[in-house]
Amino acid sequence: MSNRTNALPVRIELWTESDLDLLRQVNAPEMTEHLGGAETDQKLQTRHRHYLAINEAGTGRMFRVISNVDQTAVGTVGYWERVWNEEDAYEMGWAVLPPYQGKGVGSAAARAAIAQARSEQKRKYMYAFPSVDNLASNAICQQLGFTWMGEREFEYPKGNFMRCNEWRFDLLTETECPAHD
Repeated sequence: MSNRTNALPVRIELWTESDLDLLRQVNAPEMTEHLGGAETDQKLQTRHRHYLAINEAGTGRMFRVISNVDQTAVGTVGYWERVWNEEDAYEMGWAVLPPYQGKGVGSAAARAAIAQARSEQKRKYMYAFPSVDNLASNAICQQLGFTWMGEREFEYPKGNFMRCNEWRFDLLTETECPAHD
């Protein structure tokens, strides 16, 4: 959780069947400008099923982010298995709805997801690949102690290539994510 005095207190809860509407909310054009644009409803339903399958298979965790103030879903965060640089790792991502951006929600949610991944002791590294133009997500990586590995060409979604920063977090170190933003 963030120690910022203006930070909105949040918690993460496992993704459930009832979270499709939240996925539709984070699919808004202003939320997907760094991700190749909004997806069709059919693609969202496929993504929703994929999120449920990740949790069921234990190949990562997908969460909704809940405000502790009013119990409202304010975003998403998660991590999933992938092979990167010929090594098994996790990739993570997050999205915070516009009214809650700039309030420490993304940092707090990502910190909680990292703590969950760390507790499972399955992978050494967690990666994040925000667009070089996504200043907020890059700032979260830096605040949480990720190591910047450089810029990379990244395909997301399939068929859309973008310039990303590669950030890596060592899940096996004893140092926790910084508690400040």
